[in-house]
Amino acid sequence: MSTHSSLSTKGLVKTKLAERLRREIVKGSLAPGERIVEGKWAVKFGVAQGSIREAINILAQDGFIRKESGRSARVINLSEEDVAHLYNLRGAIEGLAARLAAAGQSDLRTLQATVHEMREAALEGKRERLLDCDLQFHIELCRLSQNPYVIEQARRILLPFFAFVRMKVTTSGQKTAVWGKDLEAHQRIVDLLREGEGEVAEQYVKRAMDRFGSAAYGLWERRV
Repeated sequence: MSTHSSLSTKGLVKTKLAERLRREIVKGSLAPGERIVEGKWAVKFGVAQGSIREAINILAQDGFIRKESGRSARVINLSEEDVAHLYNLRGAIEGLAARLAAAGQSDLRTLQATVHEMREAALEGKRERLLDCDLQFHIELCRLSQNPYVIEQARRILLPFFAFVRMKVTTSGQKTAVWGKDLEAHQRIVDLLREGEGEVAEQYVKRAMDRFGSAAYGLWERRV
């Protein structure tokens, strides 16, 4: 009994540490590509270095950290090509989710409410809130597919991807005004689902992702 309790406690500790370290990544305390020094974070969190190593392993599995054999763990850092590829993948997964959601005549109230929250955040210039709502929208869209594999894969892609986006948006100083056209695209997705236009919604999502993917890095690097 004591052994089982000890293992459970250890698992809880490393999970909580992973969440704390993830929050540091999301808020930008660790920059994209930055090396994670185990000793530094062990001191900061007041834990053993081995515990930090276990937390890093969890985040590596979740995609927030990249850890190659013989090299230090580093925060996720995506190239322009990586971002384009991920948007292509998102188009396929979220497009399928949209088609399934339309066919299932899903309850769209949460999805619609999220769009309204995004509009309010954009008008008020609340960039962090807007990013939170944007992530929530896409997670909810995939949840509405009612396909557990779509939901699982979407979360594995979206959570670390949005962490990276948040870091890039923060460092670039990107303003909420640039989301104007994107907000209309989100609303159009909701409208198509409401109309039961599954195939149209699927193609629209794919095109929207292509557009997002081609513009994102330019905005972050202030090229457009």
